Amino acid sequence: MFAVIETGGKQYRVEEGAQLSIEKLDAEVGADVEFDRVLMVANGESVEIGTPLVEGARVTAKVVEQGRRDKIRVIKFKRRKHYLRRAGHRQKFTAVQIVGISH
Repeated sequence: MFAVIETGGKQYRVEEGAQLSIEKLDAEVGADVEFDRVLMVANGESVEIGTPLVEGARVTAKVVEQGRRDKIRVIKFKRRKHYLRRAGHRQKFTAVQIVGISH
């Protein structure tokens, strides 16, 4: 059984027991999180696609980690114009373990 959920403006295909890294959620490590924006649920040959969401479907997960990704470098440069701007960015994330899919 798997489902497609939407969180943080992105869509993820999740299964029970899977661990994934998503955009930061305001939850403590060890807390339970529930995703109610479920776009699709598939159980074997039975597939239900929402319009846009599947009614009554929920995905529950447990927060495993809160952290920050590796730093990326952002550089703006225009040659012969004496223009150079440097910046760095570290995106925050939440790692979750999928506990169950209910429909």
